[in-house]
Amino acid sequence: MHASADTKLPRDEFLSDAQLYRRELVAHCYRMIGSVHDAEDLVQETYLRAWRGWEAFEGRSSVRTWLYRIATNLCLTALHHTSRRVLPAGLGPPSADPNVPMQAVTSEMLWIEPFPNTVYETASGDPAEIVESRSGLRLALVASLQHLPPRQRAVFLLREVLAYPAAEVADMLDTTVPAVKSALQRARATLDEVAPNAEILTEPDSAVARRILDRYMAAFERADIAALTELLRSDATLEVVPMRTWLSGNKTCVPYLARHVLTSPGLYRMYPTIANGQPAAAAYRREDISQPFTAFGVAVLSIDARHITAITTFIDASLVERFGFPAHI
Repeated sequence: MHASADTKLPRDEFLSDAQLYRRELVAHCYRMIGSVHDAEDLVQETYLRAWRGWEAFEGRSSVRTWLYRIATNLCLTALHHTSRRVLPAGLGPPSADPNVPMQAVTSEMLWIEPFPNTVYETASGDPAEIVESRSGLRLALVASLQHLPPRQRAVFLLREVLAYPAAEVADMLDTTVPAVKSALQRARATLDEVAPNAEILTEPDSAVARRILDRYMAAFERADIAALTELLRSDATLEVVPMRTWLSGNKTCVPYLARHVLTSPGLYRMYPTIANGQPAAAAYRREDISQPFTAFGVAVLSIDARHITAITTFIDASLVERFGFPAHI
């Protein structure tokens, strides 16, 4: 039984009902913050505040709406004390030189993290709902959202992604309906400017996406440069977190990978997964074929019907475990 307007559940039923929304609340906080780790902490705080404030919950809204109100306002508070999270493309123009060394960022840069869909989706989830929720987690969208002021970001997500009416959003954010409409209009204008030609990406569970991902993983494991050349679209991009440098164009990305990454077959082992609603690979690496594989990071692919249009690689061994894979194989 879910709480609806004008009802109030007993505390135990309320807690049981509230737990149903944990996964989607993590996704919401992730969209706001850009960090899965921070999103999990914010959702934990959301439930703690909901528990403490249960007596004040009057049932005028659903439990779900009340939780979103708490979570969104916690995110807004957190964003007052942190810098904007970015991907390498947000730091400057791409390099057209395949020989350029990747420049690591030495400062305490806050990077967008990949979102492990396989951890936060259940097999019993409605397929249509899963597709819809994934669309709001695309890396390009999450990166674009970071350009919005926090309250505009909240309004955009509550209205456009979660489809809350303007009046409910105004109540959740303690503002007015005209202010919500104005914030949404400004948010849309900014997003159109930041990402004017956003692509409709192929669903990661589709046969097309899996075929492209399988070819990508095989090419990496075999250091097959010819296969990668066929896979990458002419305008494909390559970003590597935590590096400032990023590359654009098949003719730049492929030579870079050939000279600096895929120097010999057998150095990488990859396993399929889903990140940010996109096909992805958990990657393991070894220095030479006599050594065991250890966790390396996660590569997230953007694809069209035939090609890879972008590769975003997150070099972080702990991410592999966060996606449900072991540290060593």
